[in-house]
Amino acid sequence: MLKTRRDDNKVWLITQPDHAEVSGYFAAHWGNGEFTRPGYYADSKDPERLRAETVLAIAEHDNGWWEWEATPDLSEEDGLPLGLFGLSETLSEGMDRWRRGVPRFGDRHPYVGLLIGYHAYWLYYRGIDSETDPAFAHQLFSKNAPQRLTGDLLEETLRFIGEIEAMQNGFKTRLLDMPETAEWVKPEHLKPHIRLLQVLDGLSLSICSALICPTKGQARGFGEDEIELPDVPRKSWEDRVTLELRPAGKRRIVCQPYPFDIDPLPVTVSARILDCSEEQTSHFQSRWHSTPRQQIQFEYCSKD
Repeated sequence: MLKTRRDDNKVWLITQPDHAEVSGYFAAHWGNGEFTRPGYYADSKDPERLRAETVLAIAEHDNGWWEWEATPDLSEEDGLPLGLFGLSETLSEGMDRWRRGVPRFGDRHPYVGLLIGYHAYWLYYRGIDSETDPAFAHQLFSKNAPQRLTGDLLEETLRFIGEIEAMQNGFKTRLLDMPETAEWVKPEHLKPHIRLLQVLDGLSLSICSALICPTKGQARGFGEDEIELPDVPRKSWEDRVTLELRPAGKRRIVCQPYPFDIDPLPVTVSARILDCSEEQTSHFQSRWHSTPRQQIQFEYCSKD
């Protein structure tokens, strides 16, 4: 759950699956004369099918949160779900979400499972070796690399990485066994799609976890006025650029270079906004489901 407390005692709550759906929306609109669309980074027999699988993977990359979001852990302070960045959990609890989420679509969509698995792999592998393949470092670690794991935590993470690799090998075997999908696992396809998932996850987080200034409508991604997303595939894996994003007021974000097929690109974030100014006596589930979703509008554009 992404959770932002406002100065007016309002708390904005966005579920992880809803945040991921925004990432999928970005993926479906990714590509123009300057940026290649997903599925088209290299030659393939059916690039539109590959594009569809990639968009699905990006849209469902946090599906392992479904069960937690249905009955979330609640904060003693306000009786609301714990936020993503304040969630107190064991390493195993976090890994269990990926154990559910990575294989969920794998039977029918092995490429989807493969991409989601790589997303989990790189999130955890950075705790083992923060210097390996920096091009796959998630934006969450852009300021501070994760702490190097040791002892029992290291052993548990290595076991988890082994589980992910075993699932990955299974997905790859199935893809390689089908002539129409065998080329999808080649690095020229796989690497840009893995990175695109990370980039669009970060892009969605930058607005879904944003602090929205009530007077100016400023979107502050990751707590800063401007953010950069490095190693973004443009035409191919060898052709990567840094996206620079700057809030321009009224929930507008200027992005350079501009990667989408519509300019400006309207973006809708589904949120529930709860008032915490008074003590609540009802159970959270009643409170949550009685609160209507609000559609928060943003706009990405190439210039002011």
